[in-house]
Amino acid sequence: MTVERHLLEKLLAGDDEASAAALAALRSGATYSVWDTTHPAEQHAGVFARRLRRMRLHGVEPLGLERMVQLLRDHGRPVRGGLIDSADQKWTFLCYFTEDGSALVACARLQRWVERSPL
Repeated sequence: MTVERHLLEKLLAGDDEASAAALAALRSGATYSVWDTTHPAEQHAGVFARRLRRMRLHGVEPLGLERMVQLLRDHGRPVRGGLIDSADQKWTFLCYFTEDGSALVACARLQRWVERSPL
């Protein structure tokens, strides 16, 4: 699904920290993609609930991930996913939209894990 940058900016104009950070990243030159396919929201909620537990075991608290899991569970309908990668490559924002792509359901910020070259 092709989403124009200005339309994605409108969708991210929420009042939570994660979507505000995603919007700032997008306005600072981040790359993004929104998927053509949809999947049940509960499927994504279950996957990210497990990932959140593992991250917390390692002392990592991703911005908005717990909220995203709850919002996906509450949504209960298929969602369309998307990614925003910050221009500095430090953050990835995981976003979920309604099935038709007309509204943001949830957003979280995850730190990108980049392995350092041994050279």
